[in-house]
Amino acid sequence: MDSTLAGRIPIVHKLPVNGRKTTLVYLVAAIAVVLGGVGTGWFLSGGGSLNLFGSGAPAAPGAKVAEMEAGITDESTFTDTAEGMLEKGALRGDGTHTLVRNGGESKNVALTSTVIDLDSYTGKKVQIWGQTLVAQKAPWLMDVGKLKVIQ
Repeated sequence: MDSTLAGRIPIVHKLPVNGRKTTLVYLVAAIAVVLGGVGTGWFLSGGGSLNLFGSGAPAAPGAKVAEMEAGITDESTFTDTAEGMLEKGALRGDGTHTLVRNGGESKNVALTSTVIDLDSYTGKKVQIWGQTLVAQKAPWLMDVGKLKVIQ
C-alpha cells in the first residue's frame, strides 16, 4: 500500500445497525405525521362529511334539492335554458351528462353542474337552466344551475 494513504480515514465504513426499538419509533412517528396531515386537511376543508359516493346534496350554498326540482332558485343567475331527456355520460368528451333533445345529435347539450347532482335525475325528461360554457367538441356545453323534472 502507498505510504501517502496510510493513516487516513477509510472511504468505506460499516453502517450502524439500529435495533428494532429504533425502527418502531420511526414507524410510529411516520404514521403520526401522515394522520396529522390528513386530520389538518380535513379540518381546514371545513370538516364536512367525506361524501365519497355522492349523497345527492347540493354543492352550492342556497341550492335546494327535491324530487321534482333542484338547484338555485334565482333563475336570473342562469339565463340559458333547454329541455330534453337527461342521460349519464359525456357528449363527445364534454361534460358529465347529456341532454338529448329533439332534432338529432347536433341539438343535444353536454352538461356539467357545480350546483346539482345530475345523477339523481338521469333517465327523466327535464328542463334545465344554466350558463353556456366553451365546448371542445360538443355543439353546446352548459353548467346547470337549476333543474325541473317535467315527466
